[in-house]
Amino acid sequence: MIVELGHFALVLAFALALVQSVLPLVGALREDRPLMAVAAPVSVGLFLLVGLSFLGLTAAYLTSDFSVLNVYANSHSAKPLIYKISGVWGNHEGSVLLWVLILVFFGALVGLFGSTIPAPLKAATLSVQAWVTTGFLAFLLFTSNPFERIPSPPLEGQGLNPILQDIGLAIHPPLLYVGYVGLSITFSFAVAALLLGRIDAAWARWVRPWTLLAWVFLTLGIAMGSYWAYYELGWGGWWFWDPVENASLMPWLVGTALLHSAIVMEKREGLKVWTILLAIFAFSLSLLGTFLVRSGVLTSVHAFATDPARGVFILGLLVLFIGGSLTLYAWRAPMLKQGGLFAPISREGALVLNNLFLSAAAAAVFIGTLYPLALDVVTGEKISVGAPFFNLTFGPLMVPLLLAVPFGPVLAWKRGDLLAACQRLYAAFGLAVVAILFCYWLWGGKAALAPLGVGLAVWLMVGAVAELITRVRLFDVGLKRGVARLVGLPGSAWGTAIAHFGVGMTVLGIVTASAFQDERILTMRPGETVELSGYDVTFDGVAPRRGPNFQEDVGLFTLRKDGAVVDRLEPSKRIYEASRMPTTEAGIHTAGFSQLYLSLGEARGDGGVDVRVYFKPLVTLIWIGCVVMSFGGLVSIFDRRLRVGAPTAARSRSKSRSALPAAAE
Repeated sequence: MIVELGHFALVLAFALALVQSVLPLVGALREDRPLMAVAAPVSVGLFLLVGLSFLGLTAAYLTSDFSVLNVYANSHSAKPLIYKISGVWGNHEGSVLLWVLILVFFGALVGLFGSTIPAPLKAATLSVQAWVTTGFLAFLLFTSNPFERIPSPPLEGQGLNPILQDIGLAIHPPLLYVGYVGLSITFSFAVAALLLGRIDAAWARWVRPWTLLAWVFLTLGIAMGSYWAYYELGWGGWWFWDPVENASLMPWLVGTALLHSAIVMEKREGLKVWTILLAIFAFSLSLLGTFLVRSGVLTSVHAFATDPARGVFILGLLVLFIGGSLTLYAWRAPMLKQGGLFAPISREGALVLNNLFLSAAAAAVFIGTLYPLALDVVTGEKISVGAPFFNLTFGPLMVPLLLAVPFGPVLAWKRGDLLAACQRLYAAFGLAVVAILFCYWLWGGKAALAPLGVGLAVWLMVGAVAELITRVRLFDVGLKRGVARLVGLPGSAWGTAIAHFGVGMTVLGIVTASAFQDERILTMRPGETVELSGYDVTFDGVAPRRGPNFQEDVGLFTLRKDGAVVDRLEPSKRIYEASRMPTTEAGIHTAGFSQLYLSLGEARGDGGVDVRVYFKPLVTLIWIGCVVMSFGGLVSIFDRRLRVGAPTAARSRSKSRSALPAAAE
């Protein structure tokens, strides 16, 4: 019964989304307040209906209701509870339902908490959001029904894809989807503003918190996915340039550019055209990622669907939303007024430079990801674009961008002084040079360019700290007063510095783990020991074990340093009973920010086993830096200035009030 209730709630949600798609927008265009007032309560009702539908599918998984095709194909009665829950979105239909749930959740948030947004803009935004919701609800109901029944239910299910039965994959999709779908609100704000012809500094202030929220979750989602691939797939890498990985990276790059562009628009009413275009492209790339994962055009550990009919449906949505928004943009953009002028050497100029490099980097990833697919469609020729292409295109674009990052916050608006900015950053530059020289002394000629990368990371981290110190003039006003000023800085200033510091941490982890890792690939027999970066790794043998729904062969390794046992690692090879699919579980020892990583290969007839052993210095900084970046975004969200009404509206009201007595006189 609850399955039918969930399906019925989805049908009602589709009808309600059609209402929200039309009435509030008509009200906004006609300035009809009763029609505009429909938007908020309908958006909340839509969320409740989709939430009820999602709970219905979750209940079917928890009770192992194998009469539901989706549950039968992706669950098993012996599966642990946590993976029964994560199995709800560990498949095509369930993941799309989660996608829609987050989509309507953001709409409900705007409906409930968007009281400072002008009624026409709020109504139009929720209508545009409902357009997207209607499209994906139609996709669910007509091509990907998660509640489809099996006439003769089997006694047991086929089980979830084994590589998805991991806590990392229970967390990764929801985080990533909040980031993906969160950009839909920014898109809806942009399209609504184009429809109404109102794009100003106040619009940028209303949009920026939503963009920040989506960016925070997208950052965490990408980091979680990267770490999951690192420890679960047994290959020892943290980024493969997989097309589906790239599909999440592209909206992150454009979303980062959007955040910086919105700052210029809010402070100086500049870059209006660019900000609107970035808002459209950020969500468009999220839709593209959805198409790549669910259309069947890719084969990947991340891909869910292989049904071409579904791909055609999503492609139609892609053409409709992206093509329609860009057509509207082409019509409206020439009507936008020019913003404030600024010199090339200024904070605006630094942010424009930032946007240029981020957009170019996103374009490089876009071309490298889609060119093989396009070539296959046009000529039938199959090629592979891998890490060498991306390293040679993406890397050189990132280096000058990262060099420029510390300059932006210390330059003045409109017209900056480059020499004064350099003087404020002299300590960061000096420490970066010291770090470079130290790395050359420590590692010698092992890696010619890596010490420069370490210096770049130090430049970013110390530059972020230097920006805060110079902002409060810590050394001029004294420690006590300077600390008081630091505490009183707005959240956006702290958030920017924290996020930039996190970027430096991630760069440091990438450089050191890539350039200075130690690796051994060998066959080990029981009792043998291998030395690696000061550790002695002894192979003690292989032991069979049984899990709740799998069997595994566990490699037993003893890890010693300076003769003392520091850890026992147990990497394994698993076979899941339902699907008979093998997976690899790595053994990892963490020491500070570094890790020793051990992965099992094939077993040999003489009792030996193939082993890959890595020592990765400072590798955890890659993901810790992403968490720090996200924390910086959260700090910025809680800036009080982003939670109050736009100041331009307040000024206009005060001017109108002051004009009344003058008119009466």
